[in-house]
Amino acid sequence: MRRVTYSVQQVNLERRKACLQLGALAVLFTVAPTHAANPANSRRIVSVGGALTEIVFVLQANADLVGVDTTSLYPESAQKLPSVGYARSLSIEGVLALAPTQVIATEDAGPPAVLRQLSASGISVNVLAANHRFEGLNERIKRIGELTGRVAQANTMQQTLQQEWVRVRAQVAQRTTKPVRVLFVLAHTPNQVMVAGTDTSAHAMLDYVGAANAINGFSGYKPLTPEAVIAAQPDIILLTDQGLKAAGGMDGILKLPGLEQTAAGRSRRVISMEAMFLLGFGPRLPAAVSALDAAIEKMMRV
Repeated sequence: MRRVTYSVQQVNLERRKACLQLGALAVLFTVAPTHAANPANSRRIVSVGGALTEIVFVLQANADLVGVDTTSLYPESAQKLPSVGYARSLSIEGVLALAPTQVIATEDAGPPAVLRQLSASGISVNVLAANHRFEGLNERIKRIGELTGRVAQANTMQQTLQQEWVRVRAQVAQRTTKPVRVLFVLAHTPNQVMVAGTDTSAHAMLDYVGAANAINGFSGYKPLTPEAVIAAQPDIILLTDQGLKAAGGMDGILKLPGLEQTAAGRSRRVISMEAMFLLGFGPRLPAAVSALDAAIEKMMRV
């Protein structure tokens, strides 16, 4: 095989070009701008989970948002809202200070004791199932539509997403390159590098683009070991933009145990995508699947 030095910047450029050509990668909805909550409206929502926040914005219920967590980075206007901190380590005082009437959270939210305290204080706490499938996204849209009083908007959103999903799935089915083995590396914390097994959003994304997860035999995330990586022999290494940065870029990633001894490492076949876009399973899911498919297609053709 010819040695390939294919930078992440080149991959990202190709992905942006694919977005323009395919249309499937454009943002599907007009997101309402952030503005102050209506004092006459009794609904005050704290959203814990970037993908849930995206849904709230698409449903144009963001005027009811009084706070979000640190993963709520899209749309950009969500970053202007007060933060309640990291989803897994919420502070009871920080949430209560915003006087919410509702907390909408993912299964990752916690600690559980804080959620119980919020509920005991009279706040409606709604924890939505992760379910890393397109069907799970539809369920979350329906539920958030009910919680925000935007049922009609949720129905419209589901219909639009369904049409786009059918188109993207057809696009993926037309890929001409052979199935590839992809290793997803979670490297947001340098001293705790993990690889994804089954029952993860990373595994589900690989499944949707017709790629094989190079690591199998376990559920969830496990620490990266050189023996497991060398045995997996991935064709491509996939990670988030945040993980790539934390690891010190392309050269830093390839210094992780075992990666240089793989076909992906020797050919520098590394793809990165923004974490919430790739793994969030929010309204941009069809665009994320299409982007990942396009990046894999391009890389395996070089």
